[in-house]
Amino acid sequence: MAFKFLHNNFNVLDLEKSLKFYEEALGLKEVRRKVAGDGSFILVYLGDGATTHQLELTWLKGRTEPYNLVENEFHLAFEAEDYAVAHKKHEEMGCIVYENPAMGIYFITDPDNYWLEIIPKR
Repeated sequence: MAFKFLHNNFNVLDLEKSLKFYEEALGLKEVRRKVAGDGSFILVYLGDGATTHQLELTWLKGRTEPYNLVENEFHLAFEAEDYAVAHKKHEEMGCIVYENPAMGIYFITDPDNYWLEIIPKR
């Protein structure tokens, strides 16, 4: 039996704000969308145009409270083609939340406080 990665899911409060953030910060674009017939949810799948892995953003109608991310020990990692340019852009966006220069990595946070690791191209 074989398995392969398809996507990760993040639940979001403001879908449009999140879509704008992911495009601006990481260049992710909408690949497909599923809207519930009754309007109770919207799923938007984002892709990087280079890999098949996708990020699924889930919006739930009526949800107003921020999601409880506990201590936020999970994250997604992104490899930056140009680490210095990426760092400058994220610094200007004000979304860097943690840096580890010794390891050569940093983390940004999205509008719902999900952490995203940025690493240099290997």
